[in-house]
Amino acid sequence: MSFLKDEYYAAVAPRLKEAFGHKNIMSIPHIEKIVVNIGMGEMAQNKDIVESLRDELAAITGQRPVLRRSKKAISNFKLRAGAPVGYKVTLRKKRMYEFLERLINFSMPRIRDFRGVPRSGFDERGNYTLGIKEQTIFPEIDLDKAPLIHGMDITIVTTANNPEEGLKLLEAFGMPFTK
Repeated sequence: MSFLKDEYYAAVAPRLKEAFGHKNIMSIPHIEKIVVNIGMGEMAQNKDIVESLRDELAAITGQRPVLRRSKKAISNFKLRAGAPVGYKVTLRKKRMYEFLERLINFSMPRIRDFRGVPRSGFDERGNYTLGIKEQTIFPEIDLDKAPLIHGMDITIVTTANNPEEGLKLLEAFGMPFTK
């Protein structure tokens, strides 16, 4: 079992229950899933790059990504209906906790001039979205085989009712927020 999952049930959940005054243990906020997205943009025209993006995302998350296609054509972007626009991975349960642990403990400290992640990434339901500019912060990526540098979006979906509960939950897991 993942260290973060053990930590959640041993220390985080009782602390959150007391802090927010929840009476039922099922009402305590927890992480439901983590969604990792890579948008391809102009890279979608080159099949070799599309396959390498898929392989990189699979190496980072430990799960095969799903190819996302455009739903309608947009002429200004030279985009046709059904054209590939990105990859998506939805992580749950064991893989979710393992990915979050690797993100917090190994990948974020590798970001140059890292001072923490912004607190402004929360929506009204307590879900957090984080944009990463370079995939090279993940140790699973071989820099010699990476065809180009690209970014990704990581969304942490929680059962929190508001941004304050989501913030306290992620802080308890060790997410390094800016002051």
